[in-house]
Amino acid sequence: MESFTAILAEALGLILSGDQAVIDIVLLSLRVTLTAVVLACLIGLPLGAMVGAFRFPLRTAVIVTMNTMMGLPPVVVGLVVYLMLSAAGPLGPLALLYTATAMVIAQTILVTPIVAALTRQVVEDLNEEYAEQFASMGIGPVRRIMALLWDARYSLLTVALAGFGRAAAEVGAVIIVGGNINHVTRVMTTTIALETSKGNLQLALALGLVLLVIAVVVNGLVYAIRGSATRAAYA
Repeated sequence: MESFTAILAEALGLILSGDQAVIDIVLLSLRVTLTAVVLACLIGLPLGAMVGAFRFPLRTAVIVTMNTMMGLPPVVVGLVVYLMLSAAGPLGPLALLYTATAMVIAQTILVTPIVAALTRQVVEDLNEEYAEQFASMGIGPVRRIMALLWDARYSLLTVALAGFGRAAAEVGAVIIVGGNINHVTRVMTTTIALETSKGNLQLALALGLVLLVIAVVVNGLVYAIRGSATRAAYA
């Protein structure tokens, strides 16, 4: 077996040489992950804001359910989506199983509860701070939600980042519904798992390094945006 140094050197060579296989896998991974995160935010942000801003019957049960769903087992989500999309399932005629769309659906289901639950906490705290102003101004429900989401936008970037991290690191659900098909549904995490089991450690490590770099870049961008906003507020 090659030494770690040799494997690392070959992995870096794959990255720096612009290996087409690596590029294709990274681009598909980003497309699936970003699409799932955007969909999860479109669903989870307003849902979490509504639960955080208003009181209604069974609200506690809704919050408990949201918090519980943050820990959904990926393989269970993958199995449920698989059954729904399979030929015998209700969505079978759509022929989505073993496609990138199926992976997006699974990731969206996993990420949405995280976005909703974290948004609920952020908005609830902010709503308590602004409660008197909202009451005195007679602001309606829609305007209140919009105002809270806008005022919490920089905190919600961190919420979206948490969702991105969850989606980017997913293996179990996407491998079940995507099938890990080469050039079709093979993303970074599933390729790392497959190539490691096959002994192709160079490709696995190369993709692992790319995944780490993406995480650092995304975190850096969010930190920079929040930092700029803070400086602007005190300027």
